[in-house]
Amino acid sequence: MSEQQGLNVSPSQWPKTLFYVALLFSAYQIITAAFHPVSTQVLRSGHVAFLLLLIFLSYPARGASRPWQPLAWLLGLAGMATAFYQWHFEADLIQRSGDLTREDMFVGVLLIVLVFEAARRVMGIALPLICTLFLAYGLFGQYLPGDLAHRGYGFDQIVNQLSFGTEGLYGTPTYVSATYIFLFILFGAFLEQAGMIKLFTDFAMGMFGHKTGGPAKVSVASSALMGTITGSGVANVVTTGQFTIPLMKRFGYKPEFAGAVESTSSMGSQLMPPVMGAVAFIMAETINVPYVEVAKAALLPALLYFGAVFWMVHLEAKRAGLKGLPKDECPSALDAVKQRWYLLIPLVVLVYLLFSGFTPMFSGTVGLALTAIVILGSALILRVSSNTLRILFWIALGIACAGFFKLGIGVVFGVIAALVAACWFVKGGRETLRTCVHALAEGARHAVPVGIACALVGVIIGVVSLTGIATTFAGYILAIGQNNLFLSLVLTMITCLVLGMGIPTIPNYIITSSIAAPALLDLGVPLIVSHMFVFYFGLMADLTPPVALACFAAAPIARASGFKISLWAVRIAAAGFVVPFMAVYDPALMMQGDSLAAIIYMFVKGAFAIGLWSFAVVGFISRPLAWWERLIAFAAGVSLVLALPISDQLGFGLGILLVAQHLWRARRAQPIAA
Repeated sequence: MSEQQGLNVSPSQWPKTLFYVALLFSAYQIITAAFHPVSTQVLRSGHVAFLLLLIFLSYPARGASRPWQPLAWLLGLAGMATAFYQWHFEADLIQRSGDLTREDMFVGVLLIVLVFEAARRVMGIALPLICTLFLAYGLFGQYLPGDLAHRGYGFDQIVNQLSFGTEGLYGTPTYVSATYIFLFILFGAFLEQAGMIKLFTDFAMGMFGHKTGGPAKVSVASSALMGTITGSGVANVVTTGQFTIPLMKRFGYKPEFAGAVESTSSMGSQLMPPVMGAVAFIMAETINVPYVEVAKAALLPALLYFGAVFWMVHLEAKRAGLKGLPKDECPSALDAVKQRWYLLIPLVVLVYLLFSGFTPMFSGTVGLALTAIVILGSALILRVSSNTLRILFWIALGIACAGFFKLGIGVVFGVIAALVAACWFVKGGRETLRTCVHALAEGARHAVPVGIACALVGVIIGVVSLTGIATTFAGYILAIGQNNLFLSLVLTMITCLVLGMGIPTIPNYIITSSIAAPALLDLGVPLIVSHMFVFYFGLMADLTPPVALACFAAAPIARASGFKISLWAVRIAAAGFVVPFMAVYDPALMMQGDSLAAIIYMFVKGAFAIGLWSFAVVGFISRPLAWWERLIAFAAGVSLVLALPISDQLGFGLGILLVAQHLWRARRAQPIAA
């Protein structure tokens, strides 16, 4: 299998050995999450080992049609051996921490090499190259001039920092990947296999398909809904995009525009609570705040982001005269919910738990178990028209919910086992069991790029924490921006966008949060706002040319140039670029503070600013805008962002006058046009 044909095809098409390895990976993660049989160090090492085995079995070293199996197994089992070493000699490694033996050095170097090579196969050369530069800095940084030089570290110190302990390859990102992220990926995979994608797309079609620019609005709405369960931008592009992009093209949208709408909407999914992207869980662990605080801070910016995209699509559709679908061709949103309402149960419970203070690991375990129970139970109900069975299903679901809180997790597994046995003997039930098994394999597949990125960026974390380079870099930003916060924000934004050229959001966030976010904190930006700022622009990097990962994922579906799609994506998302700047100048936009009035005011101001920027970018309200009207719209939007003593009043005044005079001119011109 090639990289494109390996883990990227349906699990049913995988070789049996690869399929079973993926199932073992998911089983390992579920057991360790539910019963905690091993220490956190062994948990992390086992997670990385399974990642290495899956990658070497499925991704070729170069453009070969498939990996050479003897070498693939040798490298994969070598990766598994590093985890066995961590488990078997765990006590000894703790006792001799920092004093490595020859065997320790061999295993440590082997692990570093394997992680670099696995990441290169999955993601290309960009991220491994950046991590190599950090590794080189740790080894040779003492020879650099000036403040960049460190005191010097031996090769054994670097290996110890990266391969053993919890500040390198087994650092916080790997821990989060091995716990929260994997569970939520499995949760999304189960719901996708159960038909959640169809529920969301049918609901979006019923709500917006017949409106002006309906197909594009369906893309925005369905991607926002998908973001509540997947939290993966590129994954959203290749799932909902298969439906929305051809639909937009069929109704007159340019291929580049269709791909850009889907890419822009899908990237916003990582901002949308309750299940945000993997970065949100890493952020919560990094800055030591409950996940609910991160979700709360992201809520209004996410709503403004999708509002900006939706409004841009609406204006562009009006400008181009693009109509929606005939209403009789659109499914009923209410019928879509009626047919698959039960799939919302795990999502509702998950949201409740996350926002009630439970840990993401507990919430993810509950959500995953309930999803399995709902899928298996609904399969029985659909195939056997018995009221007794329906009652038994609801009892089982209630016991499962209570089991987590009162009776222990063994009861929950017992309920699931009973449902599995029932499905085995019911006609058509085995197909549902096959769906669940495929969901387990799908979860492992989706975890590979996230997990290996989390492991590799441990090199950056390890070197940064060892050498203290973050303090030096933050000092440079402080020196530049000590009298100009806006300049510091622009420099940080550019850093995020440049780093994002070819590397995923996770390593982008980790690099910038380690280096740039501390500088913003020293400039008076609140902790969670500074991290959300770099997170937000890490997402935008996947839309900005020349290397826009989400846009290039949409390119083969749209049959258009990825570069042209990215140019359109930047235009569509242009209004969204102002949101994090507004949050820095007034953190109430991220619900930081106790004043409800301030939060509402900032949300209204943000929505109005986004609307004005959209007018300036598209050049249309109810009719085309004159050049001077676009200039006023831009100036009014900027005034609302600046947060100076009279800038808000000026922005609101200019904006209201602009819209009022435009609508007045349009009304006067209407009879003439007729």
